[in-house]
Amino acid sequence: MIDADKAHRYTPVVMGKLLLLQQPVLILNVNFEPLHVCNTKRALSLVLSGKAEIILNGRGVIRSATAEYEIPSVIRLSHMIKRPRPRMSLSKREILRRDEFTCQYCGRKMRHLTIDHVIPRHLGGPHTWQNLVAACSSCNRRKGGKSPAEANMELRRQPFEPKATAVYRFGRHLTQNQDWLQFIEGW
Repeated sequence: MIDADKAHRYTPVVMGKLLLLQQPVLILNVNFEPLHVCNTKRALSLVLSGKAEIILNGRGVIRSATAEYEIPSVIRLSHMIKRPRPRMSLSKREILRRDEFTCQYCGRKMRHLTIDHVIPRHLGGPHTWQNLVAACSSCNRRKGGKSPAEANMELRRQPFEPKATAVYRFGRHLTQNQDWLQFIEGW
């Protein structure tokens, strides 16, 4: 990305092209399985090197002095990538996303939440998907180092490990890239 100090050097046309190169592109395996999301610049380098082909061009073209290149929205690799079934990594961001940024004790929806161990660590509670929930600061303080029963608090939903479906993994990009839906559903 461009520093704010250097941004004044670029014209609006150049800035637009630079931002266009940062747009997300869906990468599909040979069998059309969604693998990853990369930026347009990386996708173009894969296409130009012959490692991928453009499946969907929803963004127009980029012109250089000597050539014109389609700007991909979806590309497919030319060789099969074998990999194990993906699992969601355990992180604060993924816990909040699983719980839809909602406190699992009071039900308030907010952007700034904490993570709570349902069974506290000092009572032998593990650091796993099944023992971590999103909680607002006041509920987390109120619960403290107690179990939900001791604190007289009830969970709205039992915590679980989310399945690493393509919709879950790439869903945040679907608001701006509705054309991806046909490649993501069913995986």
